[in-house]
Amino acid sequence: MKQETELETLGRQIVEESAFIDRARQVLSTTIIGQTAVIDKVMIALLANGHLLLEGVPGLAKTLIVRTFASAMNLSFHRIQFTPDMLPADLIGTMIYNPKTMEFHPRRGPVFANVILADEINRSPAKVQSALLEAMQEKQVTIGDVTYPLGEPFMVLATQNPVEHEGTYMLPEAQLDRFMMKIIVEYPTFEEELEVMQRASAVQAPIEMRAVVQPEEVFRSRSLVDRIYVDQRVQRYIVDLVTATRSPERYGLGNLSTMIEYGASPRASIFLLLASKAHAFLQRRAYATPEDVKSIVYEVLRHRVRPSYEAEAENMKPEEFIRSILEHVQVP
Repeated sequence: MKQETELETLGRQIVEESAFIDRARQVLSTTIIGQTAVIDKVMIALLANGHLLLEGVPGLAKTLIVRTFASAMNLSFHRIQFTPDMLPADLIGTMIYNPKTMEFHPRRGPVFANVILADEINRSPAKVQSALLEAMQEKQVTIGDVTYPLGEPFMVLATQNPVEHEGTYMLPEAQLDRFMMKIIVEYPTFEEELEVMQRASAVQAPIEMRAVVQPEEVFRSRSLVDRIYVDQRVQRYIVDLVTATRSPERYGLGNLSTMIEYGASPRASIFLLLASKAHAFLQRRAYATPEDVKSIVYEVLRHRVRPSYEAEAENMKPEEFIRSILEHVQVP
């Protein structure tokens, strides 16, 4: 009975603190047509303190989504265009010599912002990607021999083009694993594209996005997300799903053993739990359910499950493996 009372109290607090979500969605809808699922996933990543990888062909408003989201949440924003000739100093900053004082002083790079858009991240060489890796994982960067902490919240949203591979560098698995979710940005519907065209045809300055959320609201919401109740059976369900990507034969999926080169790491279990709790927060609930897990399992696992050469020859995608796992792993 005591636990029910605590959940009810937490539920009321969640309803009160989550009011900013509706405000953010409403103001974002004035600029972004459709893509509501993508916006919700960005919100989940912010609440769960994670990073996102956005994949889609050019022209699907990936940059617009990130920029307007940062503006609506009153967060500082920097867009970094990754190129083959980019250096780590272009990202994190470098030491600049001052001839007047005859001393070196640090000049901070564009990574010092709350929301970073790493545009076409797979166009930069490995040494630049590794510099970003420290910022993503440790929430700090090193310039010279001094380490500087990054501000909170700190969130990296990286984009990559799935079509064009010439002049690109494949992201290392260690960096892919740092992204909480990989979001596939789809084409808009006919009606959505019609509205996009009508809005874009007006020859006028775009409406400036106003901030409707303060960072303090995000911090308070994060503390509530931490308190969301997850039953032991749901936690075991999460671990079952992740383990099934590594040992499919244990779940009656022996046919996937030769199709999956390697499965998801324990970090996937952690991110799946955090994202499930954040999804429950968006639904104004003080507890997470298996449905919360299912709603984000594709985004959390698709970039962590690597098909074997045999699977690639048959044009099988990670989403097919995840679908089979969902069908065979027992739901609590």
